[in-house]
Amino acid sequence: MAQETAALPNEIALVTQARVDPTAFAAIYDHYFGRVFNYVRYRLPDADRADDVTAQVFERTLNNLDRYQPDRAPFSAWLFAIARNAVNDYLRRQQRRRWISLDILWNRSSEEPEPGQLVSDQELQHELLAAVASLRDRERDLIGLKFAAGLTNRRIAELTGLSESNVGIILFRAVRRLRADLEARGVER
Repeated sequence: MAQETAALPNEIALVTQARVDPTAFAAIYDHYFGRVFNYVRYRLPDADRADDVTAQVFERTLNNLDRYQPDRAPFSAWLFAIARNAVNDYLRRQQRRRWISLDILWNRSSEEPEPGQLVSDQELQHELLAAVASLRDRERDLIGLKFAAGLTNRRIAELTGLSESNVGIILFRAVRRLRADLEARGVER
């Protein structure tokens, strides 16, 4: 089970400093980038789009640092609220226009030493993302917050407005559905 990464020891001071000197934001960015990208990647169909949305998340965060209120929520909760909103904005825009990514059609060659393993890993990732895509939006959102972002059920509950026990139940059922879907697809664990 993923554990929530601790906040930076001097996070509030960095946020305060970044409000007047944006270069101080680099430490916050470095600390949270991986978790935010993983969360966004769970929610979006391809890595390039996830990269773009992740950049938007950090741009919005930096531009709105003056709105962050440390007494209301931890910085990570505020950051992931921005990430959720950015993903939801992107998905709403995509519903208006459907398109097929050329990445699907493009056969990339690899310089990896073990191409068979790379193909196997890509197939497994594809199957996992397809299974995650078959979940309902709320389930996908919670799975992303839990496993990609590494948030605790309590933090997810605070972020989503659900009770902590409801988050746990939804996650349990979503993981069970994922397992069943992957088994039906013949994916080995």
